[in-house]
Formats: sequence, C-alpha cells, structure tokens
Amino acid sequence: MSAGAGLPGALAHLQPLLDRGGYYALALLVALDNILVPVPGQTMLIVAAVYAGTGRMNVVAVACVAWVAAVVAAEAAYVLGRWQGVALVHRYGRYVRLTEARYARAEDYYRRRGVWIVLVARFIDVLRQTNGVLAGVNQLPRRRFTTANAAGAALWTATWTALGYTAGADIGPLYRQALRYQLWLLGAVAVVAVALVCRSLLRRRRDRRRRDAAGDPAGDPAGDAARDPDGE
Repeated sequence: MSAGAGLPGALAHLQPLLDRGGYYALALLVALDNILVPVPGQTMLIVAAVYAGTGRMNVVAVACVAWVAAVVAAEAAYVLGRWQGVALVHRYGRYVRLTEARYARAEDYYRRRGVWIVLVARFIDVLRQTNGVLAGVNQLPRRRFTTANAAGAALWTATWTALGYTAGADIGPLYRQALRYQLWLLGAVAVVAVALVCRSLLRRRRDRRRRDAAGDPAGDPAGDAARDPDGE
C-alpha cells in the first residue's frame, strides 16, 4: 500500500509509525488513548485493520493487541482514580464547587449508571480517555467496572477492526462519515450534560425559594447576629 492510497490525512500520517513500530506502536497508542493521553489510538487501530485487510498484518493479532492494550490501560486508570481521586476531590473539589454532597450524588449516579457509561465511553472522544479514572473516582465497584471495561473494549475493537479490515484502502469516506457521527454523539452528550446542570441549578433555586417562603433562617447572617449578639 502506498503512503496515502485511499486514506485521508490522519490515517495516512500514522502509516510510517505503524510501518516502523508494528504491533508495539499499535499497543502503545491504544493504551495511551485509554488512559488520559489524547493520542490517535483509535485512528492507529483503523490503520492497522486496513493493513490487515491488505495482508500486511494479521487481523486477529490486531484485534487482540488493541483489546488487551485498551483493557489494561483503562484498568490502570481506574486504580489511579480509586487511589487518588477521592483525596483530590476532597482537597480541591471546593474550588470547582464540587461539594461532598454533590460528589455523593455523582457517586450514586455512577453506581447506578456507570456500567453503561463505561460500555459506550470508548466511542466518544474525551470519555474514552477519562472513563477509567471517572469510574474509579466515583467508586464504581471493581467487578462491575472490569466486566464493562472488557466488554466495551471488545465492542470498540471489533467495530473499528471490522470496518478497517473490510473497507481496506477505501476506508477514507467511511472514516470521515464515522467521525461525523462521533461528533454528533459527542454533541448529544454535551447537551445532556448541560441539561443536567441546568436542572440541578433550577432545583437548587426552587429549594431556596421554598425555604425563604417557609421563613427558614438558614444561611441568614443577619438573623444569626440578632440571635447571638456576642458572635458566639
């Protein structure tokens, strides 16, 4: 296959790296892409699958190497989140208005929905790099994370390997279309996140108005001073 035969820029640019590094380069980029480092691991997987489709690599080996790298990297990220995540939240969370109560709600949400997040995270940029750490920080049980992590990595690896392998040098149009759908999906996730934040803000404002209407003196410095003139 020539340097750019039928491949769009991002794919063609990774070909020299794959030519020199082979399966090691594939494993490295996929692993980094699953543990907080925004490198083109997914793109490298597609290029390797295209190579497999032209007989330059083994398609089973490509899928297995990518799957193992993705699973191991996300597991390491999970351990990092469990080990340091909670301490960082308690130490620095107040600077981004992440109180202990809000963290508890996030943790509860992740316990209930975290498996689905981990399953689909690899198909969404940003979530692919952070889902392991987020699962660890939010205390998703290890067994549930590991199961979802392995299954999600398998689905992600199989999808892109099959796409690259069957499309071969004609991957260009399919790759661009897939990226377009991924951007739409990322936009949908952003809209949902904004909606959840807005709902939380509206609920907090409604609760504050309800307390004010009930004559709740909580959080009223003037009322506190009136009740305790000595400031004690």
